[in-house]
Amino acid sequence: MYSIGSWWMWLGFFAFIVLVLAIVIFCLGRRKSSKVSAKQALGWVILWVSCALCFNVLLWWYLTKTQGPVIANQKALEFFTGYLIEQTLSIDNMFVFVMIFGYFSVPPEYQRRVLLYGVTSAVVFRLLMILGGTWLVSEFHWVLYLFGIFLLVTGIKMLFPEEVKKDFSKNPIIIWVRRHIHVTEYFRDEKFFIKENKRWHATPLLLVLILIEISDLIFAMDSIPAIFAVTNDPFIVFTSNIFAILGLRALYFLLADMLPRFHLLKYGIALVLVFIGVKMLIAPWIVMPVLLALTVVAVILATTISLSMLNRSRGKI
Repeated sequence: MYSIGSWWMWLGFFAFIVLVLAIVIFCLGRRKSSKVSAKQALGWVILWVSCALCFNVLLWWYLTKTQGPVIANQKALEFFTGYLIEQTLSIDNMFVFVMIFGYFSVPPEYQRRVLLYGVTSAVVFRLLMILGGTWLVSEFHWVLYLFGIFLLVTGIKMLFPEEVKKDFSKNPIIIWVRRHIHVTEYFRDEKFFIKENKRWHATPLLLVLILIEISDLIFAMDSIPAIFAVTNDPFIVFTSNIFAILGLRALYFLLADMLPRFHLLKYGIALVLVFIGVKMLIAPWIVMPVLLALTVVAVILATTISLSMLNRSRGKI
């Protein structure tokens, strides 16, 4: 499958990821556990969004010089649309993060380490899933229609959510971990394992990390097929995904306390999935321009956020 990403572009991007994660982990390891303030989270969100936009500008500039303005404009638009879609779908993941942290009563100052390691492993998992998805699409083009049906069904189900309280203690993986590893009753700072009486024990924070990883894999089943509705270029798919993931931790700390205010946003996300699913299914007959898809997604998000704020101001929630 054709990709604008040459070997040195892939290598450079991987080096960038490793450098960024190393810096963040090093800085985190030298700091005592503390709650991430909204001001700090906002600063990081602005930084990550700026990095994504700068990358897109550099990509556009390079392609303009090497392949011409037509391809440069198209690929830059594909990246931005894919990035917006991934950021949108990641918000749905945050609702689950809130439930997991709330269920285990994880103190705010311990949440940052869980999300950091969750993001780090998500980068690896997303790469494997994107490469697998790219291979499937290149070998079996009809897989795109399966992706479209899956997204359409998922979006429709999200429009009619079931009010069921999550009981994470019944998760089969958590049950297996508890059977094979002794888990302490209480947290021990930000540690995932502790040594007591010459034996290693897991802390509840490890269970939280496992559930965070599982939730990311589940949501990747939505987000990765969704971006294939925009582009099949593996370099665009991967870079837009990773930039969205890198900013996920900061975005969570910025929006976690505000998510209840945007109670209609989940329906907006569902409509985005339905729209993308339909776009993929009608592709053989109607080719929708990327700019139009970007506009539709932006309008859906703006409308649901505005309606949420309007309902709240009128005291309807």
